Amino acid sequence: EKMPAYKVYYFNARGRAEPTRLLLAAAGVPFEDVRFEVEKWPEYKPKMPMGQAPVLEVDGTMICQSAAMARFVARETGRAGKTNLELAKADMIVDGVADLMNAMANYHYYEPDEARKAEKKKTFFETTLPQFLGHFEKLLVANNGGDGFFAGDGLTHAETFFLCLYESISKENPNVLNAFPKLTALVERIRTYPGIKEWLAKRPQTEF
Repeated sequence: EKMPAYKVYYFNARGRAEPTRLLLAAAGVPFEDVRFEVEKWPEYKPKMPMGQAPVLEVDGTMICQSAAMARFVARETGRAGKTNLELAKADMIVDGVADLMNAMANYHYYEPDEARKAEKKKTFFETTLPQFLGHFEKLLVANNGGDGFFAGDGLTHAETFFLCLYESISKENPNVLNAFPKLTALVERIRTYPGIKEWLAKRPQTEF
């Protein structure tokens, strides 16, 4: 059986494409990493299913929406839990991460007023983020004591989204996980996971 041909389309950034790239790397699946500069986007936009990036192309079929892309790769490569319940637990983390990323985008990109931006950022780092990280730590511990992964007994899309969240928030505050020992250890488990470790070393270094 022939392995499908995968392409990931996105800007030259980690951003919303990175959870899918990390999953492909974890599975040892080769993929074409199509990166374009912002000024080239008008050429790509009309070809995309919803006029957005990122997009995953699988044997010529295009799938957009970052969670849908990652979930597809997770399922195709045996990293989506072993039951529907484990898959739902992984999805729950992914959606929680999306809530946090949207809250960050809210002050970072969409708040023109500098004073309000600073206020929203403060609320995010002092209240919203620690609350969510507390929930994530508890959910991790609830799964076999917290020394493994969020769902079942192996890596899923939950971990790749969590690592991307960590990379974003630790830029602003390197000590962000100090109060969460299990999440801190999880970040190291993800970073040293076979395939992911190699990808992190060779991927293009970008700001976002």
